[in-house]
Amino acid sequence: MEKLDIVLYPDQGLREMCKPVAEMSDDMDKLIDDMFYTMYDAPGIGLAAPQIAVQERVIVVDVSESKDQPIALINPEIVRSAGEITWEEGCLSIPGVYAKVTRPSDIIVRGMDRDGNNIEFEANELLAVCLQHEIDHLNGKLFVDHLSGLKRTRALQKFKKHMEAQQAE
Repeated sequence: MEKLDIVLYPDQGLREMCKPVAEMSDDMDKLIDDMFYTMYDAPGIGLAAPQIAVQERVIVVDVSESKDQPIALINPEIVRSAGEITWEEGCLSIPGVYAKVTRPSDIIVRGMDRDGNNIEFEANELLAVCLQHEIDHLNGKLFVDHLSGLKRTRALQKFKKHMEAQQAE
């Protein structure tokens, strides 16, 4: 497995709509393995393909504390949502920034697993939040886009200071 470079805001690739995956291949299997490796190494609980400069509809998530419940989804879509939950979110592409985002608390997601099988399942709370966050990436949307203008501006200023501090080290 290979650790991939994570694309950082304001890279334009993070704002692009990703294209659906047409067919499964060995390359896709390797991409998924590399995405999991990169996500766990970061460390994070989710990663979308555009975050590693691949403009295809692929996400990986694992919200378990033991990091042993990996979920890979190809061409994921939310087919139903209900309820509401507010969760503090962060993003590997906007390091150092966290903000409370309100999203549906219960969702049903449909997509393909890494073997090309169609799957559909229900997710709630943190898993629902994580899946929605990663699917947003596939549609060119970032978690800061869910914030008010003032909160978004503050979050991005914090990100800028975080990156300046990283470069100064």
